[in-house]
Amino acid sequence: MSGILAGKRILVTGVITDASIAFHAAKLAQQEGAEVILTGFGRLSLVERIARRLPKPAPIIELDVTDQEHLDGLADKVREHLGEGVDLDGVVHSIAFGPQGAFDFLGASWEDVSTAVHVSAYSLKSLTCALLPLMPRGGSVVGLTFDAQFAWPVYDWMGVAKAALESTSRYLARDLGPKNVRSNLVAAGPIKSMAAKSIPGFEVLADQWGDRAPIGWEIADPEPAARGVVALLSDWFPKTTGEVVHVDGGVHMMGV
Repeated sequence: MSGILAGKRILVTGVITDASIAFHAAKLAQQEGAEVILTGFGRLSLVERIARRLPKPAPIIELDVTDQEHLDGLADKVREHLGEGVDLDGVVHSIAFGPQGAFDFLGASWEDVSTAVHVSAYSLKSLTCALLPLMPRGGSVVGLTFDAQFAWPVYDWMGVAKAALESTSRYLARDLGPKNVRSNLVAAGPIKSMAAKSIPGFEVLADQWGDRAPIGWEIADPEPAARGVVALLSDWFPKTTGEVVHVDGGVHMMGV
């Protein structure tokens, strides 16, 4: 099969609905020739139903990135689907969560903040390290962020967690470069997804994005961001690591 991911094996986290960037990344990865494995948390029956909408069947592994037992057993479970001696080539980190309290910057408790940082940032390190045994010849780790250089309306401690995610990716890039493992992020514009629904006042972020984007932006179209993910998983960026690639219609570089 031809395609920029032909022959590669990719693990994708965070597929909950077919409106998510993760789903479209998995779909495009298959279309570009990759074998895809999914992970799910909580409502696995929902993930299974959504997975049936992919071009090809994809196995699903239960994974709670805050559960050390899940992380410790992850490589073995992935190997069951890959086969003995078959390597993993790429990982998509599409995991984020903040309790409602995390969206009140001055009022948030440490418990709220620590949960947001653990799930949304530290998990990039823990997930990557759990899968390193399957990438002995190198690979590509790609995560999803929301540009953390600004104090966005309503985003509050999730914005801080995304800043931690971006820093985590840089340190992973530093420490895993000698192992030929790249770590990059895609900073996507706002997408109308299940994750967005959990953000109080999401429309404040999203409503004017298309007007500010010089090349335009459609909040109901996750495919541009998914294409960025797939490109970074491919061999077309062999020496790009520690990078944040903006797929946001250009809003990040506008002065107003």
